[in-house]
Formats: sequence, C-alpha cells, structure tokens
Amino acid sequence: MTSEQQILSLRKELQVHNHRYYVLDHPTISDYEFDIKLKELQALEAAHPEYDDPNSPSRRVGGAVTKNFETIVHTHRMYSLDNSYSKEDLQDWKTRIKKLVDGEVQYICELKYDGASMSLTYENGELIKAVTRGDGFQGDNVTTNVKTIKSVPLKLTGDYPPLFDIRGEIVLPWDGFHAMNKEREALGLELYRNPRNTASGSLKLQDSAEVAKRPLDCLLYNITGNNLGIVTQMESLDKARAWGFKVPSVSKLCNSIDEVLDFVKHWDTARHDLPYETDGVVVKVNSLRQQEELGYTAKAPRWAIAYKFKAEQVSTRLREITYQVGRTGAITPVANLEPVELAGTTVKRASLHNADQIAKLDIREGDTVFVEKGGEIIPKIIAVDLTKRPADSVGTTYISDCPECHTTLVRKEGEAQHYCPNDSGCPTQIIGRIQHFISRKAMDIEGLGGETVALLVNEGLIANYADLYTLTVEDVLPLERMAQKSAENLVNGVQASTQIPFERVLFGLGIRYVGETVAKKLAKHYKNIEAIIAATQEELVAVNEIGEKIAESVVAFFTKAENHILIQRLQSYGVQLAISADKLANQTDVLAANTFVVSGVFEMPRNDLKKLIEDNGGKVGSSISSKTSYLVAGDKMGPSKRTKAEGLGVPIISEQQFLDMLV
Repeated sequence: MTSEQQILSLRKELQVHNHRYYVLDHPTISDYEFDIKLKELQALEAAHPEYDDPNSPSRRVGGAVTKNFETIVHTHRMYSLDNSYSKEDLQDWKTRIKKLVDGEVQYICELKYDGASMSLTYENGELIKAVTRGDGFQGDNVTTNVKTIKSVPLKLTGDYPPLFDIRGEIVLPWDGFHAMNKEREALGLELYRNPRNTASGSLKLQDSAEVAKRPLDCLLYNITGNNLGIVTQMESLDKARAWGFKVPSVSKLCNSIDEVLDFVKHWDTARHDLPYETDGVVVKVNSLRQQEELGYTAKAPRWAIAYKFKAEQVSTRLREITYQVGRTGAITPVANLEPVELAGTTVKRASLHNADQIAKLDIREGDTVFVEKGGEIIPKIIAVDLTKRPADSVGTTYISDCPECHTTLVRKEGEAQHYCPNDSGCPTQIIGRIQHFISRKAMDIEGLGGETVALLVNEGLIANYADLYTLTVEDVLPLERMAQKSAENLVNGVQASTQIPFERVLFGLGIRYVGETVAKKLAKHYKNIEAIIAATQEELVAVNEIGEKIAESVVAFFTKAENHILIQRLQSYGVQLAISADKLANQTDVLAANTFVVSGVFEMPRNDLKKLIEDNGGKVGSSISSKTSYLVAGDKMGPSKRTKAEGLGVPIISEQQFLDMLV
C-alpha cells in the first residue's frame, strides 16, 4: 500500500470511528486504539505534506490561531423565532397559518437547545465554512474552531446535495460544564456562569487548540439551500442523520395543537434529565412547501414558533434602585439585587421598566422580591413579598433629574418612560448614539468598539459621530491600550465605512423609532437624505407602514439645526446618503401602488420573485384581500387561494405574466 493509500485509508477509518463515538454514542474501539491510529496518521501526513487535506481527522486537535474573525454575509438569513407561552398563543398561531395555506397542516416538535447558533456550509460533502448567527444577516467565520468539535462531520456520507447550509446549536453538555468549573475552582479561577455563554465564548477563542480541549457538541436541525429535493422537515432530519450529522433524536410529528401541548407538557419535566440545557420546544410546519408559502415576517418565519417553558422563580432582596440613561435619553430604572442563582446563571440586576411598573408593584428598596427570567433570558421582578417588608420601609420616589447631566426629566403624554431632553449635552446619550452608529447593523466600523468610543468622548477627541471621520492615527495613538497597528486599524475602519449603503447609514443616525426595517423602507421610498429631510409628517405617513409616531420622530430629528450640520459633515466626508447608482439602476416604480400575493412553486426562487416586486415599487402581501392587486400563481398552489381571489375579483397571473409586467 502506498503512503497516499495509507493516509486515505486511515482518514476514512478515523472518520467512521469518530462518528460512532461522538454522534451515535456507540464506539467500537477503545480511546487508546483511536489515539494510536490518529498518531499514525499525523506521522504520515507530516512526512507527506503533498497529501494535505484541511478536513483530515488530524485537524480536530486544533492549533491554528485566529486573531481577527472575518465577517461573512449569510447566503440565507438566519431568522429569530417568535415566542409563545400558552395554549392560546399556539392556537392563534395555528389560526394565522390556516388562513395562509391550503390543505391539512402537520407540525413537528423539536426541543429548543440553549447554545450558540451556528450555520455550517458543505460543498461536495466537505465542510467549507462555519459562521455564527451574528445579527442574522452576517456573522463571524469560526470555521477553524468548529472543526475541532468532534460531532461536526468534516466529510459527509450518502446522497448529500452538492451545496447546502445546515443550522443548529453549539452546546456545552452539563457534565462538561461542571468538569470545566471543577478544574477552574481547583486553580482558584472565577467559575463559568452557564453552559450557553461558555459555549459561545469558546467559539471566539483565538487558539483553536484551546477550543479543542473543551467538550463542545453540535446539534443540528435545519437544512437550507436550493433544489434540495426534500419535502418535509421530518425528512430533512432523517437525511441529515444519514449524511453524518448529529441530529437530536427527540422530535415528534403532530396533527393538532393538543398533540403539540402533550409533547410540551412531557418535556417541561423530562428536560431536566437531558445532558444539555433546553428552554422550550420549537414547533414547525412539517411541509416545506407550506413553509415556503407562509414565508417570513421582518424578523421571524411564519411557519415556526418557540414555546418557552415556564420561567423559574426565586426570591431575593432588592438592595438599591438605580437609573440608566439610553442613547435616546430614555430612563430605565434598574433593581440591584442580592446575587441569586436562577436558571443556571447568577442574577444581580433586573429591569424595572418604568415609573408605572414600580408604582404598580409598589417596589421599594429593602423589599424581598420574586425574580424570574422571561423566557429564561431577561430577569424581571414579578412581585413583592409583603410579609417580609421592613417596618421602616419608604415608598419609591422616581427621580426627577437625569442621573448623568442633572437636566429635568420629561414624560410625554401617553408614554411610559421618562426622558432626558439634553440630547446634545448628556454624556451618556452622546456615547450611546456614537456606539449605535458604529454597531454591526449600522456602520460596522472595524477596529472600533464601545469602550473605545467612550474613551474618545471622555478624552474630548469626539463629540458626535461625524467627528469620527476627522480622527488621525496621531489623535488616537496616546489613548490607553492603543498601539500603532490598532490606531491604524481604527482610522482605516472609519474611512472604509464610507462605503456602507444608505439604508444602514440612515439606521445608524439613531432617529427614534427608525429601526432597520423602517430605515430600509424610507431609503427605498425617498432615495436620498435630502428628500427625507424635505418630507412633511403627512407625506411620511403616506409611505407604506410608516405610522404617525415614526413620522413625527423623523420630522423632529431633522428640525434640529445640529442634526442638519451633522448630515452636511457626513456628506462632506463621503458617507453614503443616497442609494447608489447601481442599486437605483435595478429599481423602478413600474409596480407602484400594487400589492402582490405570491403562492405556489416557481421557476425562480420565491425570495427572488418577492425581491423583484419590492425593487420595482410593489408590495408583497401575505394573504389575499380586497386590497390585493394580483395573485401570482405557481405550480401546486392550493385551491382555496384561487377561490378567494376569484371571489374578490383579484386577477390571477402566472410567473411569466408577472415578468412581462417588468418589461
């Protein structure tokens, strides 16, 4: 046998043993025998570098160092899930689904594992990319670290598609978590707080050899791609297992919401016996055709929902109420608590939301309070134990002045929160606005983080986000912990941000109520910043999905002279304040004032068809109504949509007829 044949044979054998041990939990050789074979392979590979393979089992031990994790745009967006907490929530979700799709609907229930969301890309059966969820649109390339996780297959078996993504969670089993903490305790180090955060932090370690030492696991549950030949979610789970992925065995096909609730009830208790953290059940429509028909909202798929297990509760003492100032001037009262363990984490603080919430619960310093995690994520106080209230207790008086700049707070009629109106002089607001401007979803400035922003403001180097574009290496080099290379990266990152598209710049300006989606709608409608500035409140409200509150906020923002100056400065520095010519070239108003409902299977991907509608001024509707202009009908469209469209007199057109409208 030649050296190449020996290497290929050992790689194949080790991959099989690795799969049996870490995925099937059914090893057929001892750890010692495995290690001997691995060392033999490593020796052969070292002697014959011409046969190098980045997906060799020998790469599992790590060793590569990543100083900066590359940001990668997801080929298919990673959405969040809407949450439900009751039978009524699930019934409402089912009712919405029934209105949008034809035929019987089956549901598949899967446990919701609490880990770090991950997207793995496979091409020709080999792992080529592992990217964190990030903001859903883009994440960090952590491929080198993920390759060290033994349950992640580097090469697939079976009839896998040539290219696809598979999504899941990187988790840290309880046994591994406790073992890591036992080791840290022996060394006198601070203990890790919970498995989820530890797993997430492990993926961002620079040395992959250190990641390899951690007992991480990878549970996968969602295949994404084009022309995969898969019909149902249940089939996709079976296929993924056959290709070599570790897919949780806990899943159930249900024909009703009552069956779903039986599954939830069982696992609300049984989950405590699982080796991993779980915080709920994910319920999905089983048919992938129906999933495609249902589509997505701006944030979540319509075809899936997370049923969150009832939050755990504990009681503890409220030490003190303090107040935080947000970037918009909103004041948030915070409960500082005696530290208490809750759902696997140590809770020291909880949000009190606003003055009304404090008054409603009559919360006072010194009280014993009941704390829970809403959906096991955000700690909140739900009640006060009045039997333990001190005799000398005094009611809480909400602050009247800003804790940062001492300006008198205001509270508009109909609003729950108090605000500091000193937006140009309150240091916390200034820092917060700049931090928002540089954030990943906005300008995504490489080399510049939140702490550095605060440092720049406190040192008097910047007072607003336009000042960032005047910074030089000489300006920032004297800052604490700032080396020559870091200073250069910061300045270069700021200059590179002038290529960020208009809609993200608009979001980064920090206009109250203008989030990512609203910024995109405004940018698309008005094309440039001058048109938005000139728009009246009435004109803004006329834009699709722009309400009175948003319109009022936009007008108020651009009424301030200091904001006009900021815009002028950003323009002078080359920041994109208009949709690019290339983007404009692909957009028309030919479909303006028309609403399209898209149903069925088409030649082009459904999302591409919807994008064509929006790029040409049209609106995509989710259900047929009297306001629907056209129903674009593809193959396998259900009869109920056709019947409803015909009943309302809505024209039914084919994919080609739609494309002809764009000519």
